[in-house]
Amino acid sequence: MESQGDKRRLSLMVDYLFGRGVSRALPREGFRLYYSRRSGRVKSIFHDGKLFATVKPNGAMALSMAGATILSRSPKFRENCVQVSDDVVEFVKGGKSVFCKFVIWAGKNVYPKSEVAIIDGKGRVLGVGMAVLNGGVMSQFKSGAAVKVRAGLKK
Repeated sequence: MESQGDKRRLSLMVDYLFGRGVSRALPREGFRLYYSRRSGRVKSIFHDGKLFATVKPNGAMALSMAGATILSRSPKFRENCVQVSDDVVEFVKGGKSVFCKFVIWAGKNVYPKSEVAIIDGKGRVLGVGMAVLNGGVMSQFKSGAAVKVRAGLKK
């Protein structure tokens, strides 16, 4: 990171969006924040040359696979995850959407249009995307999309 202010800003953003204490999983160094020339807001975040997250105009963070993998080290980040059955692991890795009937468990911080990580039974990150439904009802429904996957493990 360039400055102590950048580190603090990133920690506050992560804790606000994903829950208090999740920022403790962030590595101490290697982050670089890129700002918009027009507005001065954070536009993208890189860690050791890899994209960590893109910051949307509304302030939400669109995590990359690398970013979700780093944050998944925090037990509190699990509340932002959706666990899927082993039947659909390869589909999620390929970037396909997750349907409700394959959701085993969803965290309490999963809301419609919130950023989520899709994990398998062992807690490994398979993909990242945007939730379509509330986490509490995902596993109750038997049809329809639960998560629109943006990126999977396979490229």
